Amino acid sequence: MVAKQAIFLIITLCGLVYITFGTNVFDTSFTAEQYSALITMTKLYLGSAIYCFVVSELARNYSQVDKFWSLIPIAYAWYFAQAAGYDDRMVMMAVLVTLWGLRLTYNFARRGGFSIYFWKGEEDYRWVEVKKAIPFLSSRLTWGMFNLFFICLYQMGLIFLFTLPILAAWQGSEPMGTIDYLIGGFMFILIVIQYISDQQQYDFQTEKYRRIENNEKLDGDYKRGFVTTGLWSFSRHPNFACEQLIWITFYFLGASANGSLLNWSVVGCVLLVVLFFNSAIFSEGISSRKYPDYKKYQENVPMFLGIFNKNWK
Repeated sequence: MVAKQAIFLIITLCGLVYITFGTNVFDTSFTAEQYSALITMTKLYLGSAIYCFVVSELARNYSQVDKFWSLIPIAYAWYFAQAAGYDDRMVMMAVLVTLWGLRLTYNFARRGGFSIYFWKGEEDYRWVEVKKAIPFLSSRLTWGMFNLFFICLYQMGLIFLFTLPILAAWQGSEPMGTIDYLIGGFMFILIVIQYISDQQQYDFQTEKYRRIENNEKLDGDYKRGFVTTGLWSFSRHPNFACEQLIWITFYFLGASANGSLLNWSVVGCVLLVVLFFNSAIFSEGISSRKYPDYKKYQENVPMFLGIFNKNWK
């Protein structure tokens, strides 16, 4: 199952990139300045991906990409904004990406994601589960290939792609108007909601492990093992739901500049939705095996958005 998901994600990436840039489905014509900026940022993407691969292989810590996930989009956004002469719409987009990135960096850092030894830090527990689920990846060679092509090149490529609506905004000629402020305001609200959901999860996990360490009674969600209150009573993954909506909203800011709902930069948010859907399925497989009540939670609360039952407990 996991192997099929990884293969599907890589094929989807290659297919959509080919349709976008290798066919005439979308207009991907760039000015000399836009093309130069795109090439420069493509080099940054490839350099960052290779860096993550080398460091992860040497340190045997395969969460190096996670350290870039919230930071490198800020670099992409501001580089394109300055290359375009700090266009108003692009500056707003860069500010929003910065707010998103700082929030996510803070959340990652407080969970131990960073270390003064740059190659260390918390590793995503799912990589261990992936190795268990796919015996083929147990050898050093096959895992190294998976690390290179999926963990590093694929994920860093996805980060690059879902930031590219800011380049599409540079291509557009529509003046900035009320709709842009409304879309930008909605994206800011999503960032705030995502912060709240992560804070609720952090508070829950902190208190749960405090009780366990002090041999205190576990009741309610602490006995159940996972949080089901607050935003987590409406969605099993409110943080994931916001993450996807944030980048879909970001895409529409670029589309607004083009005066069209559909343009070539849609590939990034589409791939992000596909990745998060598959990631959620994989994570829930782990949770359902670990927590007996998780299946009941799944039956009453939607994965992302949908109809929920608050009285299921």
